[in-house]
Amino acid sequence: MPIKMTDVAQMAGVSIATVSRVLNEPEKVKPETRDRVQQVLDRTGFVANGLARGLVTSSMQAIGVLTVDVRDLYFASVTYSIEQYFSRLGYNVILANTGGELGGKKKYLQVMLEKQVDGLILVGSVFKEQSGNKHILEAAQKVPVVMINSQLEGENLYSVICDDAQGVYAAVKMLIGKGRSHLWYFEDVKSFSGFAKVEGFKRGMVEGGFNPETILEVSRDLAGGRDGIRRILEAGKKCDGIITGEDIVAVGAVKELTTAGIPIPEQVAVSGYNNSILAETATPALSSVDNLQEEMAREAVQLLYDRLHGKSVPVKTILTPSLVLRASTPR
Repeated sequence: MPIKMTDVAQMAGVSIATVSRVLNEPEKVKPETRDRVQQVLDRTGFVANGLARGLVTSSMQAIGVLTVDVRDLYFASVTYSIEQYFSRLGYNVILANTGGELGGKKKYLQVMLEKQVDGLILVGSVFKEQSGNKHILEAAQKVPVVMINSQLEGENLYSVICDDAQGVYAAVKMLIGKGRSHLWYFEDVKSFSGFAKVEGFKRGMVEGGFNPETILEVSRDLAGGRDGIRRILEAGKKCDGIITGEDIVAVGAVKELTTAGIPIPEQVAVSGYNNSILAETATPALSSVDNLQEEMAREAVQLLYDRLHGKSVPVKTILTPSLVLRASTPR
């Protein structure tokens, strides 16, 4: 069996904390004690781990990152960037794929705390629950928590947010400016971000003098986009533009429009969200809102890093997205 720190401490007749100091700050240990512990370390071949270092430094050099679905392109992109940035700063990232249920989120939040991470990053607005967020508030009492694209009021809680309302609003204004008047929004999720996108759609439609209630709830996948188009066509509703909250939904809409023989963007324009690889590879290529995934990850990492090193940091950071135009909307 591998030798443990408790074994080393017992053999040397010292405390675990003393063994940890010998490993990390030997100059702070009396020479005779240090030599005795070092002899045991050499004899047993003990290898120090993160816990040993943490006993002295009060830092595990580890960050817990929670996301609900690593398969999702948005979550995957942000999580990847977080890991890369923290790695350059000398930290390890522990990733948890919680799933969408509250039980899973609570479970992995506790797992991260038990692993004694230095801080937490929650990726995505789906971590803010309508039923209550006591579990997040309690976690923030132990370590700083950064929420990406969501916000909670509380001590030791910080947010990095993309102005999703502004992103969808820009898409609406662009299509209205191109002469489109019968726009539909495909809503795929009830979350902080999802509600903001709906608000942006409604604001743009009201300002343009059009019906702001042309909103369909769809699933967050290809089938959702296809289903939304079918429902509009089967109901005989007027439609000359589709705006979605996710690129994957927009691709589904494009596929169904193409199947129905409806030219894009001549008859119906389509705009997505996230500016993911799907937008570039779709046919026609999708106009999409760039919600600054890498920038959000970088801001979240820098904020948490500064907070862990005693610097003053903003409670909330807001980034403004931009609209990237491609062939699915009029030139």
